[in-house]
Amino acid sequence: PESLTGDYLSGRRKVELPESRRDISESRAIIVKGAKQNNLKGVDAAFPLGGLICVTGVSGSGKSTLVNDILLKAARKHLLGSRDIPGAHARVNGLHQIDRVIEVDQSPIGRTPRSNPATYTGVFDEIRNLFSQNKEARIRGYKPGRFSFNVPAKNGGGRCEACQGQGVKKIEMHFLPDVYVKCEVCDGARYNRETLQVTYRGKSVADVLAMTVEDACSFFEAHPKILRFAECLRDVGLEYITLGQPSTQLSGGEAQRVKLATELGKGGGTKNNPGAYANCLYILDEPTTGLHFEDVRKLTGVLHRLVDAGNTVVVIEHNLDVVKSADWIIDLGPEGGDKGGEIVASGPPETITKSTRSHTAGYLKPLLR
Repeated sequence: PESLTGDYLSGRRKVELPESRRDISESRAIIVKGAKQNNLKGVDAAFPLGGLICVTGVSGSGKSTLVNDILLKAARKHLLGSRDIPGAHARVNGLHQIDRVIEVDQSPIGRTPRSNPATYTGVFDEIRNLFSQNKEARIRGYKPGRFSFNVPAKNGGGRCEACQGQGVKKIEMHFLPDVYVKCEVCDGARYNRETLQVTYRGKSVADVLAMTVEDACSFFEAHPKILRFAECLRDVGLEYITLGQPSTQLSGGEAQRVKLATELGKGGGTKNNPGAYANCLYILDEPTTGLHFEDVRKLTGVLHRLVDAGNTVVVIEHNLDVVKSADWIIDLGPEGGDKGGEIVASGPPETITKSTRSHTAGYLKPLLR
């Protein structure tokens, strides 16, 4: 009875349909013309701005080619001057309507234990400033750099020099992955004894890094900047990770959600949602892979928050809970490989279900009742 999984399997819980869909159309869109990379058959695809757009279709139908190889690379070339060559297409219209393009993938947020959610989101800068303003820190002349585990002692840092602030030591193994063991000098705390003597509300900087996101939300409730990022991490379903959890211990899905939380926590956006940049194009490739039903629900809510802030989110997705929540669907097919590469249906979910060529339509229709 207390099982979340059981609730979803029995139907007691479910990802609800949105009360209404955003009024978006192809009249204000980014339009890919003549896409013919790989198996795409010279298709024209319109990605309406200001909505959550799902690109669907059976495996091998051309989803990744259209979104990752053409749309993403063309946007990067236009906005960033990227040298990546987009897949074969005639042109892409409407890119002048966006200010940034961001791919939120499952690659690690860092490749060493030095990188963690606190450093990636930028919230650790605020935490270090907070500790440096402590009375004891000012008496000792400690600056924010004292509380960084990346600054050597000779430069005013307070890290443990035995492990160089990593909290662990790396043992290189021949023909096997490297092994990390806890530093015996600082016992994994990353800092020297003097630095740990400075506390905020009874907690050292090492204690704060060891806090879960859930605990950090209550501990820093009086500090809006820190609280905002902590709440964003909680909102994407990462309340259980610690602020200082090494990036090497985060799964691909967790890393992706840290990136989403970072975007939510940034300044800008709208009056009602000040936590995201506006006028961006976000691209995600199957973000629900490996996620529980409840995490899918939270992720879907986060994607809608990004759209509410004035952005456009394009998601390649098979999960019908996300697909049914979209404002617009581009369905490729009808099959995979040589028998795919066409847009068999495009429009709001209710329009897609009327298609006789779409495999997605048959599975989606019962969910919209």
